[in-house]
Amino acid sequence: MESRIIRQAIEAEKARKAVIICTELSSGRQRLIGLHDEVGGELGNEMRNRFMSGQSGAVEIASERFFLEVRLPRPRLLIVGAVHIAQALAPMAQLSAFEVTIIDPRPAFASEERFGPGQKVVCDWPEDWLADNPLDQWSALACFTHEPNIDDRALAHGLEHGCFYVGALGGKKSHAKRIARLTEQGFNADQLGRVNGPIGLDIGSTTPAEIAVATLAQIISSLRQR
Repeated sequence: MESRIIRQAIEAEKARKAVIICTELSSGRQRLIGLHDEVGGELGNEMRNRFMSGQSGAVEIASERFFLEVRLPRPRLLIVGAVHIAQALAPMAQLSAFEVTIIDPRPAFASEERFGPGQKVVCDWPEDWLADNPLDQWSALACFTHEPNIDDRALAHGLEHGCFYVGALGGKKSHAKRIARLTEQGFNADQLGRVNGPIGLDIGSTTPAEIAVATLAQIISSLRQR
């Protein structure tokens, strides 16, 4: 593999950019394709599918074989609210290869003892932590506190920074009030339509663990269909 291509791929990884190393197997020639680069025809369609799935592999197009090595940023999940749902969601998300952070300004909730080893728990206001740790298009945001003064600013950050998933706990009435508050902050209908509320797929979940399953399933669906 050309060292120049490797260096470019490493730099893209550091910048949390998605790329594909495309190798012509007959000649060994390589090029680096970014997520938003224009590639036409059947090869372009195949690359778009690979960016969605994250799966590398060989493909034959017009009698030419290529190997597409997909390099995607590791998806992040920020959980706002160190509640019972978060206790179930965090380890499941880690098993699904997400980098997970749980944040809550309430010391009684944001305790590492409640989550066990291997979990990143931050006792801070979301907007303060996010000022130094901004989310991006490879990030998911799930809010569970039911407290507008905690959730709303995090939701605003998620919308402003293009998170692939934004969701918040609460029934339809609570969600309508949430949308009204965000509308007052200047968000438009298209942006607000991206807020999943009530959070999670509608599978009839009732317990914290079931809500966590529904939420993670919705997050993964959004990641793969973004």
